[in-house]
Amino acid sequence: MKNLIAFICGGIFALGLMLSGMSNPAVVQSFFDVFGDWSPRLMFVMGGAVLVSFYPFQRAMKQEHPQTFFHEPIDLPKSKLIDSRLIVGSILFGIGWGLSGICPAPALTLLGLGHWDALYFIVPMLLGMFAYKLTQK
Repeated sequence: MKNLIAFICGGIFALGLMLSGMSNPAVVQSFFDVFGDWSPRLMFVMGGAVLVSFYPFQRAMKQEHPQTFFHEPIDLPKSKLIDSRLIVGSILFGIGWGLSGICPAPALTLLGLGHWDALYFIVPMLLGMFAYKLTQK
């Protein structure tokens, strides 16, 4: 039952990405084009995401052992340290997102829609994740 609910929620999320235009790299890149054909759509999508997730995150952070609806543990970050790894990772993510107009969830949505050119993003993303795991052992 949990997997079915997760599948349905993932489908709703993908549908939301498609309807909002966030699976279209051109829409995302237009948000970053502040001196050209700027579009605020991404700002409203992010604002909606913050509104939906703010209360559940606050509630989870106040619990000693936060759990999901199905009583599975939620692994929240324990460190509040802003170190060079966090800064460099954030910069790399932002540069990749700004240049390609794609981040992981929309990339998978594009792949599901048959846009095989999303593999130009997904394959390097997976290789980067693999390289990270190798360097952390």
